[in-house]
Amino acid sequence: MRGRPDGSKKRLLTTFILVAAALLFLYLYFGSQNQGESALEYGSRSLRKLGSSYLGGDEESDLGNKQDEFKFGLDDGDGIVPKSFPVCDDRYSELIPCLDRNLIYQMRLKLDLSLMEHYERHCPLPERRFNCLIPPPTGYKVPIKWPKSRDEAWKANIPHTHLAHEKSDQNWMVVKGEKIIFPGGGTHFHYGADKYIKSLANMLNFSKDNMNNEGNLRTVLDVGCGVASFGGYLLSSDIIAMSLAPNDVHQNQIQFALERGIPAYLGVLGTKRLPYPSRSFELAHCSRCRIDWLQRDGILLLELDRLLRPGGYFAYSSPEAYAQDEEDLRIWKEMSALVERMCWKIAAKRNQTVIWVKPLTNDCYMERAPGTQPPLCRSNDDPDAVYGVNMEACITPYSEHDHASKGSGLAPWPARLTSPPPRLADFGYSRDMFEKDTELWRKRVENYWDLLSPKISANTIRNVMDMKANLGSFGAALGKKDVWVMNVVPEDGPNTLKLIYDRGLIGSIHNWCEAYSTYPRTYDLLHASNVFSDIIERKGCSGEDLLIEIDRILRPTGFLIVRDKKPVIDFVKKYLAAIHWETVATADSTSESDGDDVVLIVQKKLWLTSESLRETD
Repeated sequence: MRGRPDGSKKRLLTTFILVAAALLFLYLYFGSQNQGESALEYGSRSLRKLGSSYLGGDEESDLGNKQDEFKFGLDDGDGIVPKSFPVCDDRYSELIPCLDRNLIYQMRLKLDLSLMEHYERHCPLPERRFNCLIPPPTGYKVPIKWPKSRDEAWKANIPHTHLAHEKSDQNWMVVKGEKIIFPGGGTHFHYGADKYIKSLANMLNFSKDNMNNEGNLRTVLDVGCGVASFGGYLLSSDIIAMSLAPNDVHQNQIQFALERGIPAYLGVLGTKRLPYPSRSFELAHCSRCRIDWLQRDGILLLELDRLLRPGGYFAYSSPEAYAQDEEDLRIWKEMSALVERMCWKIAAKRNQTVIWVKPLTNDCYMERAPGTQPPLCRSNDDPDAVYGVNMEACITPYSEHDHASKGSGLAPWPARLTSPPPRLADFGYSRDMFEKDTELWRKRVENYWDLLSPKISANTIRNVMDMKANLGSFGAALGKKDVWVMNVVPEDGPNTLKLIYDRGLIGSIHNWCEAYSTYPRTYDLLHASNVFSDIIERKGCSGEDLLIEIDRILRPTGFLIVRDKKPVIDFVKKYLAAIHWETVATADSTSESDGDDVVLIVQKKLWLTSESLRETD
């Protein structure tokens, strides 16, 4: 009898070990299957900790909703709408889904680092997307308003100070208490971008050393822009620069630029064309941007050539322009030979800077000896096809119109904003259509501002994005306000972005089934005119994903204006509580031209995760 209890204990212990082993196996198996949903799980935990007191949820409710519970369409009837979307873990507070290095590692993409492919866009498949809201960092504050923001930002909003130490001798930025100060310096212009800009204008003999050249120089591409002080100081001369840099070792430089209220975009000269049409910029600028312009038969320099207007300039400040050591002399000699074959000429050279100018016509190209490299692009090459299109090591010749006009034929700024662009004819648009569109959006924007007036003051809004810009008339209607607009043209529609650049505005091509190339919390106002209708009708796209992406882009307290059909407006309204937005105003169509469109204006609330709240306390 005494032996029986001992045997029972052994059997019980054996059973317990077997069950534990089975559970461990199941955990390891299913845990490895769900690695792609880790952000959703972390977000669920963060949200549960906040409980009902902060986000309106039930502390005991199951917030770990399955991913497919968020996939609803317009016809879901009484489908389940979550009380709140999950919140991503705090480590994703700066997530850029299509520029996420962790994704590259996880997908084991074979990329050529020497070609900068790891800094180009690589978007997650739908099943790997983050179905959670991006939290602000600990201590986040509503950004400082423009124009003060050009020179200072809250350190808590972008808690990265390594550039202040790494570039301390170049005056990029300085940490002072709770703020980061931007003295206006750069790698090449330690003593201020304003003085450097004036010197460039002087080199080109522009009137009164003003870089805008009496309104004839309006759009600029600044490659390798740092924290965009060059572009920031151009704004006072009525020049708008697309400040471009990758998410590289100088992480957050574009985030700093946008926090300052300066136009900027995350991009790299790698293997793909930049998302801008041909003949978009009057000036390209590189100040010690560390780019090998000679690689791959000069393909990167030829990409700049595609983007420059007839008679456009390339200002290059780099040791190769003045140094006398053997390697720099070799690079300068080869680069000079390359640009000569590209028909560029030196407009000015002084000290450490050289400025080349592009020809006004095709004459020089036609006079080159047979077989001269680089060749002219094929006649069937579309220089305005850019989204995901590989660069070509060839020269883009001008159209017959531009060749005959000996230039772009654009009016000086600010008349350029409302003057019908010469390239309207490429789309079969008439002058009358253009003028009617301009007037229509002037009235619509006036109405928007009337609806927003209870919530905004003169400097509430600075960074604006028009998600479907068409002819750019929404942005043009904001011309007298102290804002700038990123005009986005969908990649699958009429490529009207070149008309927008011809109006003296800037923008990019994009596919709204994917995340945009910007940091979280970078825009004060997004305008979505029939964007949701387009997305919901496309296979593989999700209205909910677009809501989450808009929330990622919007600054806390920022605004979204949706102009769309009533079913779409009802769809967006269903999710307002879940995404922590609140209605500011709604308005029905007021004219025949509006059709059956309805306007909905919402504002994003400022909220923090439990981790942020605890750390702040």
